[in-house]
Amino acid sequence: MKKYIIYSGILLFGLFLGWLLFGGSSNQENQDTNEVAGSKQLWTCSMHPQIMQPEPGDCPICGMDLIPAEVTADGLTADQFKLTPNALALANIQTTVVGMEDATGNKALKLSGKIVENEETNAVQVSYFSGRIEGLNISFTGEEVRKGQLLATIYSPELYAAQQELLTTASLKETQPELYKAVRNKLKLWKLSENQINQVESSGKVLENFPVYATVSGTVIEKLVEQGDYIKQGQALFKIANLNTVWANFDVYENQIDLFKKGQGVVIYTNAYPNASFKGTVNFIDPVLNTKTRTVNLRVVLNNKDGVFKPGMFVSAKIEGAKNTSNEVLVIPSSAILWTGERSVVYLKTNPNAPIFEMKEVSLGNKIGDSYEVLEGLFAGNEIVTNGTFTVDAAAQLQGKKSMMNDGTGKVVIGHEEHLSTGNNRSKNGDGYTSNTERLEVSKKFQNYLKQVYDNYIDLKSNLVKGQGSNAMEDSKKLLTSLSKIDIEIKGKAQDHWEELEKEIESLATLISNSEDIEEQRASFKALSLHLIRAVQLFGINEKVFVEFCPMADNNKGGYWMSKEEKVFNPYFGDAMLTCGEVKQVIE
Repeated sequence: MKKYIIYSGILLFGLFLGWLLFGGSSNQENQDTNEVAGSKQLWTCSMHPQIMQPEPGDCPICGMDLIPAEVTADGLTADQFKLTPNALALANIQTTVVGMEDATGNKALKLSGKIVENEETNAVQVSYFSGRIEGLNISFTGEEVRKGQLLATIYSPELYAAQQELLTTASLKETQPELYKAVRNKLKLWKLSENQINQVESSGKVLENFPVYATVSGTVIEKLVEQGDYIKQGQALFKIANLNTVWANFDVYENQIDLFKKGQGVVIYTNAYPNASFKGTVNFIDPVLNTKTRTVNLRVVLNNKDGVFKPGMFVSAKIEGAKNTSNEVLVIPSSAILWTGERSVVYLKTNPNAPIFEMKEVSLGNKIGDSYEVLEGLFAGNEIVTNGTFTVDAAAQLQGKKSMMNDGTGKVVIGHEEHLSTGNNRSKNGDGYTSNTERLEVSKKFQNYLKQVYDNYIDLKSNLVKGQGSNAMEDSKKLLTSLSKIDIEIKGKAQDHWEELEKEIESLATLISNSEDIEEQRASFKALSLHLIRAVQLFGINEKVFVEFCPMADNNKGGYWMSKEEKVFNPYFGDAMLTCGEVKQVIE
């Protein structure tokens, strides 16, 4: 019996010793783990989930107390997010590994530019005396005029008085020749010819209306007056351009300036004549850098006697002999780039074996073909999204991650924003919301087609407000029809943006048109709204548009939509919460 007691004591002692050695360290390990987890705790706002802060406090948008954000065990950082394989397949998201390309081969550097009038040959036709325009012989801009052609007739009280003075002094020219000469010289200062002065003197009749003749030949590019207008001495009447020569202006990035010089050969291309090329030489390189765009202007003078080039026309150029001095440069496809504010961003796939993404800012150099040179932000071997970029950005927005609408500072930014604000969009102050979107240049015809898409979108929104899924299906089909009619040629960044936006709008509208389930339609409508808001901001539709937001839509993730009126009618809740939301932006 004593023997068993001894063995039992030894066993208990061993268990106690094992607990001391392993149990204590395990508890300490758990404590350390909890401390590490606690150190990574983020705080968010229940009404604005895009807000993520490392410590508790108030929401910078609405002022509410922040709450602990859910901590996931997937190992993602605060800026990373994950997409499901199904979402990747539906959106056709494709990625490309960034690589270096040889920039010293035989390819000439490509630039994009625009045709403008040759300022050296432009002229402003002015009136040399004040008066009222009695007759105007120029009816419209674009009219051709020749030197000496009658442009207008003007009644001038002061010129009328000067003629009477001439007739008076003409009778005294023998006795007061200096006075007579002074009166004639005054008329000459008003650009009356010797023949006109002699005609008045010989006829003895005062002319009431005097003609204005063209001093140069060219094309009227601006008509500044109308018949019946009162004008002052020296006031401009018309702007006349000689379009026998025109300028082609191109922007050159700061880091590429040393690659260009006067006299370099240039080959010009334009989509108006896809099978033709035109040769010229670099005539001027602006000595002053544009501090906003970080570019300098490169100019080519082109012979235009055949009228091939029209001011405002987009052109591209290959500059012979302008190649990067380094052997290789890092380039990415233009489809991978989103422009926001003064930044250019891409979406980086951070895990090659999982659909995990993160927004990354990049600094871009010159455009080379359909790609851009990357100066900072990426390295060779990085994998980036090159197709479905807008869809990935929308996913980031929905998950409250850094995106084009959330720059990580708590300020919400809607849409694609270029480098400068033109004042087209008015933001609502005081809630952390900003909008600083530059309008991209497109034709009015393109804007009219886009407005038709917008009108169909408004009809779709109205039926979602009413909860009428079948009608919403029909509206989305009409939207798709309007979208298919947009076949207007646009260039440069506008083209890059529209091609990507068009694909996303078409894909989401198709999802709505194929489903009668109102909740599924509203889910697709949320993403559709984001893309169409960007399109309206970028290109405009010549109509006031209200961008509205409900923080409780999509399980408190929030949702935007557009409206023709300031009053809120919520498409995500309908009658259940009809007026939930507020105006976040007015696009004009």
